[in-house]
Amino acid sequence: MRIGELADRAGVSVRSLRYYEEQALLTSSRSPSGQRHYSEDAVERVRFLQRLYAAGLSSRTIAELLPCVDAPSTDTTDAAFDRMVQERDHLTAHIEDLARTRDALDELIAANRNHRAALA
Repeated sequence: MRIGELADRAGVSVRSLRYYEEQALLTSSRSPSGQRHYSEDAVERVRFLQRLYAAGLSSRTIAELLPCVDAPSTDTTDAAFDRMVQERDHLTAHIEDLARTRDALDELIAANRNHRAALA
């Protein structure tokens, strides 16, 4: 299938597909005229990439994990496991920071309400 059809079927932009190729996350073959052609399994590959991006992973991290997906072995599985644990720890720390920020905002909101009530 051509790039436009893949973009439509996977629910992404053509620009995203080109970026995935630049990052070596997705491959295509080229026609004699230079048009990209993708296999049927590229739809699921792009959806998978989108899930990884939605989880907050960077292109570099995704590229590090893909060997485990593409050619599972003890080495690639161990490396992917270590990287996923590292990413989870990073996300956990970020969530904790966000929770502290939310709590600080809650305190400011409460102080503002008390101030406004005192003025009334």
